[in-house]
Amino acid sequence: MYFKQFYLGCLAHASYLIGDEQTKTAIIVDPQRDIDQYLQESQEQGFTIRHVFLTHFHADFIAGHIELRDQTGAKIYLGARADADYEFTPVKDGEILDFGKVRIKIFETPGHTPEGISLVVYDLEKDPAIPYGVLTGDTLFIGDVGRPDLLASFGVTAEELAADLYDSLHNKLLQLPDKTLVYPAHGAGSMCGRNLSTDTVSTLGVQRQYNYALQPMSQEDFIKLVTSNQPEAPQYFSYDAILNRKERPTLEEALETEIQPLSLEEVLKQKDTGAQLLDVRDAADFAGSHLADSLNIGLGGSFATWAGTLLDRTQPIIIIAEPGREREAAMRLGRIGFDSVAGYLKGGMQALDKHPDLVRRTERITAPTLSEKLSAATPPLVLDVRTEKEWKESRIGESLNIPLNKLEEQIDKIPQDKEIVVHCGSGYRSSIAASLMQKHGIANLLDLVGGFGAWKKCCPDKITT
Repeated sequence: MYFKQFYLGCLAHASYLIGDEQTKTAIIVDPQRDIDQYLQESQEQGFTIRHVFLTHFHADFIAGHIELRDQTGAKIYLGARADADYEFTPVKDGEILDFGKVRIKIFETPGHTPEGISLVVYDLEKDPAIPYGVLTGDTLFIGDVGRPDLLASFGVTAEELAADLYDSLHNKLLQLPDKTLVYPAHGAGSMCGRNLSTDTVSTLGVQRQYNYALQPMSQEDFIKLVTSNQPEAPQYFSYDAILNRKERPTLEEALETEIQPLSLEEVLKQKDTGAQLLDVRDAADFAGSHLADSLNIGLGGSFATWAGTLLDRTQPIIIIAEPGREREAAMRLGRIGFDSVAGYLKGGMQALDKHPDLVRRTERITAPTLSEKLSAATPPLVLDVRTEKEWKESRIGESLNIPLNKLEEQIDKIPQDKEIVVHCGSGYRSSIAASLMQKHGIANLLDLVGGFGAWKKCCPDKITT
């Protein structure tokens, strides 16, 4: 058996290739939408991809099952409770797929979603009785379990799914041997859970011992535990969960129409009719100069999550990037189903060389300078755009907390008669926030370089807890 995990850091997403050396057959599990790495790996190893499994309808990204089907002719497999527009093979609890020396046994494991499945993997050459591992999708994570609260708009309550999740864990997954390797679909940083580990593989025995949600408790206590204090899900989650059920254009088909160079005049014309200007450069470059009314979401951070949260998927998106990175930006938007890119600013910021009236800057401030300003007679207002949980744990003095995902709807809470210093944990979210505030006409604005991390190093004695 050949087994490989692919990990996509920006979406905290794990996908898998399982191949049989005898028959040269491979399956892909929970693929991302850009599938080149699976094609390359299978070609290098001499495999033919014949099967593609989705453990469930993912909400945080668009899976690559359509792309793999069209490129390789692979069959799509979904849980028996799934309903999709495209042709697929439904798999039920206990069904087995054998290819050569590899066996895949299906567990129906609803809880995160109704149609969720887990794949128990056997290497028949090494041990036909004891599983090598289990691909748990979003049912069981390393350090956590899948959240059951994402389908309220689909008519399924969190309590109903939490009860299913309890049964899936205790009556299915926890019946496997302790040494069974656990391979989930997500890791730390995913919004599909709240306490995910940075580890991308564990064993069932370790999870049985240390995972808070697997400790002995009644079903009633479990339901209370996993339905409380879940982070707010980005708005695009419901859209992606629906799109993963549908027949749709492939990523390459979408990109063919999106990678179009636009003159500055064309960009401004489209902006006037509702197009969104998305600047994907790093925060420092954006602060130095940017096109007026553009939103900064840098490719170097949690790009997909914040693009999905703050952009309107129904309106055209125009990309402003370092020359050569336009396709990457469009592709990463495509990973979450935002196929509404109208083009990119030809030449990037160089297109503005002769138009200084259209250029804006974001003033920045260091932590030591902010400390001095806060001791002055008229100190600035510190705006903290981290989550409420982060702010409550430790913060800068009497700062105002408006989480970034709530900023636009609460923009009127920000006074415009005094200087504003905006910060987050590192400077990534605060650059987004500053660009958003500038779009709304807030000009007397400074962005804290390095965010709260820089403040902790500079002024540990000036932290409120």
